[in-house]
Amino acid sequence: MGLGLLASKAMRPTSRLLNSQNPRNIFIRTIVSKPELQKPEAAQAQAPPPDLPPRTPVAGARVHFPNPEDAIEVFVDGYPVKIPKGMTVLQACEVAGVDIPRFCYHSRLSIAGNCRMCLVEVEKSPKPVASCAMPALPGMKIKTDTPVAKKAREGVMEFLLMNHPLDCPICDQGGECDLQDQSMAFGSDRGRFTEMKRSVVDKNLGPLVKTVMTRCIQCTRCVRFATEVAGVQDLGMLGRGSGEEIGTYVEKLMTSELSGNVIDICPVGALTSKPFAFKARNWELKGTESIDVTDAVGSNIRIDSRGPEVMRILPRLNEDINEEWISDKTRFCYDGLKRQRLNDPMIRGPDGRFKSVSWRDALAVVAEVAHKVEPEEIVGIAGKLSDAESMIALKDFVNKMGSNNVWCEGIGENTSADLRSGYIMNTSIAGLENADVFLLVGTQPRVEAAMVNARIRKTVRATQAKVGYIGPATDFNYDHQHLGTGPQTLLEIAEGHHPFSKTISNAKNPVIIVGAGIFERKDQDAIFAAIETIAKQGKVVRPDWNGLNVLLLHAAQAAALDLGLVPQSEKSLESAKFVYLMGADDINLDKIPADSFVVYQGHHGDKSVYRANIILPAAAFSEKEGTYENTEGCTQQTLPAVPTVGDSRDDWKIIRALSEVSGIDLPYDSVGAVRARIKIVAPNLLRQDEREPATLPSSLRPTFNTKMDTTAFGTAVENFYMTDAITRASKIMAQCSALLKK
Repeated sequence: MGLGLLASKAMRPTSRLLNSQNPRNIFIRTIVSKPELQKPEAAQAQAPPPDLPPRTPVAGARVHFPNPEDAIEVFVDGYPVKIPKGMTVLQACEVAGVDIPRFCYHSRLSIAGNCRMCLVEVEKSPKPVASCAMPALPGMKIKTDTPVAKKAREGVMEFLLMNHPLDCPICDQGGECDLQDQSMAFGSDRGRFTEMKRSVVDKNLGPLVKTVMTRCIQCTRCVRFATEVAGVQDLGMLGRGSGEEIGTYVEKLMTSELSGNVIDICPVGALTSKPFAFKARNWELKGTESIDVTDAVGSNIRIDSRGPEVMRILPRLNEDINEEWISDKTRFCYDGLKRQRLNDPMIRGPDGRFKSVSWRDALAVVAEVAHKVEPEEIVGIAGKLSDAESMIALKDFVNKMGSNNVWCEGIGENTSADLRSGYIMNTSIAGLENADVFLLVGTQPRVEAAMVNARIRKTVRATQAKVGYIGPATDFNYDHQHLGTGPQTLLEIAEGHHPFSKTISNAKNPVIIVGAGIFERKDQDAIFAAIETIAKQGKVVRPDWNGLNVLLLHAAQAAALDLGLVPQSEKSLESAKFVYLMGADDINLDKIPADSFVVYQGHHGDKSVYRANIILPAAAFSEKEGTYENTEGCTQQTLPAVPTVGDSRDDWKIIRALSEVSGIDLPYDSVGAVRARIKIVAPNLLRQDEREPATLPSSLRPTFNTKMDTTAFGTAVENFYMTDAITRASKIMAQCSALLKK
C-alpha cells in the first residue's frame, strides 16, 4: 500500500489549479517569508495554553543530567521540557515525545545537517531551522506541527523524490524504507517534476554490500560511519550539485570488518545486502531474538527466517555489548547453517565409508565401546560453539564413567579456573570507554572481537587514549604504539625499564587486555605473573576500578571455565582410547592415538568428521535454546529460530540418551532440570542478561617468576572470516576470505 501511495505522489498529473499560481515560487515563498505572516488564525487558535504541565519524556528517551544545575527548560509545541545543556533541538523534541523526520541525522554519528528533513519552526527565527544541528537554548519555543514546518518538509521531500527512481517493487529496502515511510507521513500528495531523472553508476564495494547509487539521497551516513566507527577512509563524496555522488575515489572494495552496518544505516535502498538481494520481503520473515556465537562478545542479534531457512541476521540494540552494530562475520555467516549439515547418525564401516543407522543402534555402539575401555582412557572435549547445558551434560557423563578428562577447545593444559577474575573482562565492554591507557598483550581485537575493537576505537577518538600493543605486527584502525612482539617487552615494562611503564603509572584508569591465545602457551603462568606485577605498579586494580582483562576467543570459553572444564594433564589425550568430541573441530587430531574410538557429535561435517568412527548429528545455535556467557561475564540465551535439520537433536539430549543406554542415568529430563544442575556448579550462568562481576581480588597468578619463554606471541585468529564450523561452511565467508588473501 505504501508503495502505491509513494508512486502516486510522484506520478500523479499536476493539477491546473496548482499551475495557475506559479508553482516555482510556492516553496521559496513559504520558507523565506516570515512565519508570523503565514500563520492562519486556525493554527493559532489550536496552540495549547502556556500553563500546561511538563510533558513526560517518551519511553526510551534517556535523559541523563550529569549536573542538575546544567538543566535548561525549552517549550516543544507549548509543553515545557527539561533537558541537559548541549542538547540539540531534535533531541529536545525526542525527549518531549515528538517524532521529527530525519535522513542524515544518526545518534551515533557526527551531525551533517544536509538533508533538511528535520526543519522545525523556532520562535523569533525568520525561517525554519534544521533541528539536528541547532543547539537548544533556555526558554526556546519550538513548534513542530505548524503549517510552515509542514510545508517546508513537503518541499524537502519533493526535492528528494525529484531524482529518486520509483523502483520500490524491485528494491530490497521496500517495506522497511525510511523514504517510503516519511513520504507517506510528511510528504505532499503529488509531485510536479516532469523532466528526466538523473542516474548514477553503481559502485563495487565487495561481496557483501550491493549498491544502486541512483537511489542515493546523499545523506552521507555511510561516509561518516566508515570514517568514524569503522575507521576506514574508503567512502567519500565526489562532485557537487546535481553531479554529487558517494563512492570511492579510486575503485576499491570496502575493507572494514564492520562494513555490513552501512546496510542498516542507509535510509533508502542505495546500500543493501548483496547475499540477501531478491530473496525475501521483510513482512514474510519471522524475527527471533538471539545471540551471536561466532566470537566471545555475544552480540545481540535478530535471526530473520522463512520456514526452515535462516534468511538474514540483523543487530539488536544493546548499549553494554554491541551498541547497534555487528561484525560482517556475524551478519553474513548464516548461509553456512544450511551447508554441509549432518542429518543422520552414521557409523564408519570396515571399508571406511559411513552408513546411516538409527539413533538406538548408534548409541548402543557408543555405550558398548565406552564400557570396554579403562575409565582414565575416556576423554571428552567440548567445541567452541557449545552452550552451557551441553557442557555440563558432557562433564557429568564423563565423570560418571569414572574419568575426569573433560575440557573445552582453546583452554590450555595448565589454565586455572579457580579465580573467575582471571579469565573474564573485568572492566566490562562498556566500561572500556572510561579508560585512558590501553595495554594490549598478545591480542588483536580487530579480528578476535570486532565489537570490543570498535569500543576501543570509540574511546581513542573521544578521549585520545593511548594504546600500547605487544604482539606480531598487525593493522589497527586507530593510533597505537607497537611496543614489541614477545614476553621480553612485557618483562621490561614489569621491571620499569620501558617508557610505557611510566605511561601506565601516570594514567587515571589504565586497562590491560590479555589475549586468550596465551592460554595455549606453556609459560602462561609466568606471563600472567608479569602482567600482575605491571597491574600492581600501575594501580590497574583498585577498589573503584578493575582494569585487568582477558579477552576470550570463543563463545563457549567463559561458561566452560565457570563449569570447570579444564584439562587435568596434557598427556590425557595421547593415551586416550575413547574420545568424545562435542563439536570440537580445531583440536590437534594427530595427538589422538590411531587405535582410539572417536565419537563426533556436531552439526557440520567439518574437520573432526574425517577422524570419527561414529557421527551423532546435533542442532546448531539457531535451532536450540542454549545459555552462553560472553567475555565480560554476561549470561545470555539463544532461542530456536528454525526447526532442526534432519534427525539432529540438542546436544544435552543426545548425551542424556547415551547415559541411559550406558546404564548411568543423568538426573535430568528437561532444560529446567539441566539448569538446576548448572545452578549448583555455577549459579551466575542462570542470571540472564546480567553481567556478574568477579567478586574475588583480580590476582591472576600467585608469584612473579622469570621462567618465561622468549618466543614471540602468535596470531590467535589467522583468518577473520573462517573461525568455526559454521563460517567455514559459508559460501559468503569463502568469498570474503578469498578477497582477504588477495
